Amino acid sequence: MIARLKAKPLLAGQVVAALIFVGLGLAQAWPVRGDGAGAMLRALLFGDAVATAALLAAAYAFWTCLRLWRQRDSYVFHDGARLYRGSTLSWPLAAIRDVVSERDRLGIPTLRLVVDDDSEVTRPLVPLPLLDGSAEAVRGGVLFAAAGMRGVPSGVTLN
Repeated sequence: MIARLKAKPLLAGQVVAALIFVGLGLAQAWPVRGDGAGAMLRALLFGDAVATAALLAAAYAFWTCLRLWRQRDSYVFHDGARLYRGSTLSWPLAAIRDVVSERDRLGIPTLRLVVDDDSEVTRPLVPLPLLDGSAEAVRGGVLFAAAGMRGVPSGVTLN
């Protein structure tokens, strides 16, 4: 295990997303509550298009925060051959060249991987506001694991 995520921001994200979802749902369905459940469902799905899109965005935000919260204890880890981020992305340790800190499209500082695969794009590893611990420790852990795959001596063995 190389990096963990903070639990409080993820739980707060779940609560905020759930409150937004419930608030928007009530705002859509409350005016037609006297017409029955079918009218309330139609109002949710086919009422205000912006509110329906916001409902879907709130549901996606809740699901994302829940998924990250479930993976918070071992978000970045390796098995000796590959580096894993969550349960969806992985890279071969031999292809990792560096770990840099950059801002993403939203302006959030993020640790990113420099992977040797003939592309100029860095790969997002972990947002710094969600990181439980220091960025330098994560950078050192990733580079130490990658150095072990490239044949750089990382310890002493006795026969």
